[in-house]
Amino acid sequence: FINNAIYGMTGGQMAPTSLPGQITQTSPYGRDPKTQGYPINICELLATLEAPAYLERVTVNNVANVRNAKKAIKKAFQNQVEGKGFSLIEVLSACPTNWGLTPQKALEWIDEKMIPQYPLGVFRDKEAE
Repeated sequence: FINNAIYGMTGGQMAPTSLPGQITQTSPYGRDPKTQGYPINICELLATLEAPAYLERVTVNNVANVRNAKKAIKKAFQNQVEGKGFSLIEVLSACPTNWGLTPQKALEWIDEKMIPQYPLGVFRDKEAE
């Protein structure tokens, strides 16, 4: 699951994962949680269910994080192949065009804005339990 906090392929509309205050084409004054609700934290939501075998949130904003993301995605596929159960990897990703940022600033925005809302880490790993 790619989370770039926006519906990028539709021109930059607000998504269920858009951040409070984030300006989009459909929220020109910023997302207001009072009228538009709070963002959905998908890993935390799925972690309340018994079914998922593996849930992890990663990002790809630097080399170390790309390596970690590759490892998580590989583990999720391996779990599926071995029949261990449903796995989901949420990847925090940039959308510099619709965010109106340079690519470098978009990577910084992930650190400064997205990770506080969507903390990185493993939310479920039945194999490790």
